[in-house]
Amino acid sequence: MSVLLDQDSRIIVQGLGAMGLAHLKLMLEYDKKNQLQVVCGGISPGKGGNKIEGVPVFNTVSEARAKTRANTSVIFVPALFAKDAVFEAIEAEIELIIVITEGIPVRDEIEIQQRAKNSKSTIIGPNCPGIITPGKALAGIHPGSVYKPGKVGMVSRSGTLTYEIALSLSNQEIGQSTCIGIGGDPVPGLGFIEALELFEKDQQTEVICLMGEIGGGAEEKAAEYIKEHCKKPVIAYIAGATAPEGKTMGHAGAVISGNSGSYSSKKEALELSGALVASTPWELVELVKSKI
Repeated sequence: MSVLLDQDSRIIVQGLGAMGLAHLKLMLEYDKKNQLQVVCGGISPGKGGNKIEGVPVFNTVSEARAKTRANTSVIFVPALFAKDAVFEAIEAEIELIIVITEGIPVRDEIEIQQRAKNSKSTIIGPNCPGIITPGKALAGIHPGSVYKPGKVGMVSRSGTLTYEIALSLSNQEIGQSTCIGIGGDPVPGLGFIEALELFEKDQQTEVICLMGEIGGGAEEKAAEYIKEHCKKPVIAYIAGATAPEGKTMGHAGAVISGNSGSYSSKKEALELSGALVASTPWELVELVKSKI
């Protein structure tokens, strides 16, 4: 099994500029390598009726959904227009909407999440790498070659940290069930708690990896959920232990106010929840090995 994404998903790409086109090609390569037919189209207003890399291009999401049964969209639309692209996907009742775009205004992010609440759509992102279920489907910018099928579910605020840990796990012959990059912006869609709930119910997932970072209170809230609801082992890593006090590091959401959102507060909360907290990414891999 897997969560959110599998070989029956039908993926479209909204926004076929340089980045969207490049990653559409990479997703199609992943399909071909794994003998899949998951990616089914692209959206580029005014260019409908054409084909790119063998897949059809449509003018609208609703047209693509009607003709391809698309249920997943990966959005590469520039920041100033990304909100409208998400709204279009929501109105077309796309079930899973993955917003790769970075730099979306916070007000737009709030409106996106408010619109999604009363819809059939689940939002991942913005400013995220997307999601991969190794060997079954890739939706986003994850480097597919570093992943392998297995029993470890991964959820992370950092894309590159996800890739690094996945590669380290794969090198130890430890595969992954599904890997979700939730993004590092202040107003994300699907968060740690929702991902933990999905992994807890997933029969394939035996160990859950949670990769967080300084700033915000998402990890502390996740710790409360882990304590009350998670029976599977949770291995955590928090990036930013050596960040200078008062500095904003990396993601827009990595802002510390007083002790709230600090490395020490997150580490303490997760340890009290029963999660194992690694000091380094490499220690995380060793802890996972001990639980598989």
